[in-house]
Amino acid sequence: MVTRALGQLGIAAALLAAPAALAQSRTPPLQVSANGHYLAAGGKPFFWLGDTAWLMLERLDRAETERYLAKRAKQGFNVLQVMVLHSPKQTNRYDAPALDNGDPAHPRTTPGANPARAGQYDYWDHLDWVADRAAAHGLYLALVPSWGSLAGEGPLNEKTAPIYARFLAERYRRHPNIIWLNGGDTPGDKNVATWQAMGRTLKQYDPRHLVTFHPFGRTDSSWSFHAAPWLDFNMFQSGHRSYDQEDPGARSEDNWRFVAEDWARTPTKPTIDGEPSYENIPHGLHDLTAPRWTADGVRRYAWWAVFAGAFGHTYGENSVMQMYVPGKNNPAYGAKLRWDVALDEPGANQMRHLKTLMLSRPFFEHVPDPALILDNGERYDRVLATRGRSYAMAYTYTGRPFRVRLGLISGRQVRASWYSPRTGETRAIGSFANSGERLFTPPGTPAPGNDWALVLDGTAPRHR
Repeated sequence: MVTRALGQLGIAAALLAAPAALAQSRTPPLQVSANGHYLAAGGKPFFWLGDTAWLMLERLDRAETERYLAKRAKQGFNVLQVMVLHSPKQTNRYDAPALDNGDPAHPRTTPGANPARAGQYDYWDHLDWVADRAAAHGLYLALVPSWGSLAGEGPLNEKTAPIYARFLAERYRRHPNIIWLNGGDTPGDKNVATWQAMGRTLKQYDPRHLVTFHPFGRTDSSWSFHAAPWLDFNMFQSGHRSYDQEDPGARSEDNWRFVAEDWARTPTKPTIDGEPSYENIPHGLHDLTAPRWTADGVRRYAWWAVFAGAFGHTYGENSVMQMYVPGKNNPAYGAKLRWDVALDEPGANQMRHLKTLMLSRPFFEHVPDPALILDNGERYDRVLATRGRSYAMAYTYTGRPFRVRLGLISGRQVRASWYSPRTGETRAIGSFANSGERLFTPPGTPAPGNDWALVLDGTAPRHR
């Protein structure tokens, strides 16, 4: 098995690691912006457009990894969320184990890093290569050191976590494109001492890279760790349940509520939906007869979160997150498509339009402003709004008419247009006085998935 797997490296063996200077220029280390709500890269706005690639290290070889990286970079993604340890017996496609005897305190390393020689290309050599190739494509790796199931009764605890975290921090701090996702789909109020030790150690030995906590479904890192010095930004998992599957009063599909709550917390820290409903996954995950989330749903999660004040968004697709191959892997959550086919699902190709629009205006100055919408609705009829000094935007998922309060941005006149989250198309509406209120009626027939973003730009200075 090892010999055959190593033989598959022929296509990729000629690929060289990205030079350090090139990696630094393509992926400068991320920082929290001066206002505390967003991220910056090299002083410029960084809009996190993430993809969920949990099992990439376990299931893809070099050639497949290269194909995946190139595709996601072309589609506008810039962050990949990847699991380092899924289980104590974690191996990669080359049968290289991550740990000695399943012990996080003893990562298995070997001399050399030659993929053409058995025994010289260990698990961590492969992750080194992946980090370098990701940087060459302008991609950041948001690494989950250990899935939450390894804590508690597992081998990750207060004693082993600091040893393992120090190994990771010292080995990967040279890579400019690393982000640490402590936790791993786990409640923040369980095994707290282990996660605190992991976070503190990562920040102590790798202070230049950002650290957060990836929590359990429908929970937020801020609930347990907002004040922790090692937590640079918050991450919540809005989860995969629909309105009718959630307990009354829960945030459920209203992921914008997590953002609004985090926006108001002190000290100020950025926040993001790190795991919304994945495209092609069943509502609630486990009932394979339930409806599946489609492109319109994943768009709504993204636009709601960002217009509520998130610094970006993470997309996920059922087959891609597990790198599923029919006939080879056991499918989780009813996955059907081969992972490389699923890369072109509609939602994945539509995510870029949100990033494009947000970066087309002064990004650091925009703030959520519910007061822009005068007749807001509930659930799918909710309209989320954001504005900068001279522009405002409002997103409707159903395309229903809604009334907007004018006069909140600069300019005597405003120029209005509709922007399509599905195509990136812009349709001009016209110009009018920047005062009073106005009814806007999106194109098409109101229905879930007929989503549009209203864009208002001030066109002349206002007289004082």
